[in-house]
Amino acid sequence: MAAEASAGERKQRPIAPMLRLPTAPGEKPYLVGYRCQACGATYIGEGRIGCSKCTAIGPLQEVRLSDRGSLYVYSIVHQSVPGVPVPYIAAIVDLPEGVSVRCNLVDIDPDPAKLKFGMPVEMVTRKVRDRKEKNAEGVEETVDIIAFFFRPSQNSES
Repeated sequence: MAAEASAGERKQRPIAPMLRLPTAPGEKPYLVGYRCQACGATYIGEGRIGCSKCTAIGPLQEVRLSDRGSLYVYSIVHQSVPGVPVPYIAAIVDLPEGVSVRCNLVDIDPDPAKLKFGMPVEMVTRKVRDRKEKNAEGVEETVDIIAFFFRPSQNSES
């Protein structure tokens, strides 16, 4: 699932299966969910064989999720494993499709006075590390690992 790179650029791989990276110029990364075709309930995570809301059996349709949502809850983490910088903000963001995603908030100080429940947020992606992988020809190459985060919305379209 690595996004193809043009000459001189590295391939990119999403850190989570629900993150889709651009495959063409001008595209933006996005999250995917799975929607029940009978009742419209939306879920995160593939592999469901039915809907827990209406009990319909059958595959769910992959849908693109909104890149904007609202902050449901957060925790400022002050102690973590070695190598993970602290403090950081762990959060749950509610999306308009009725699903919630666990994520980290970025681009805001980890100060409770600056964080408001329900505040509008938007998704961003960043390279978090790189990894050595062998390509189809068996040649080792470096792949950028891309993660998603949410940050306070930069405009009022939330």
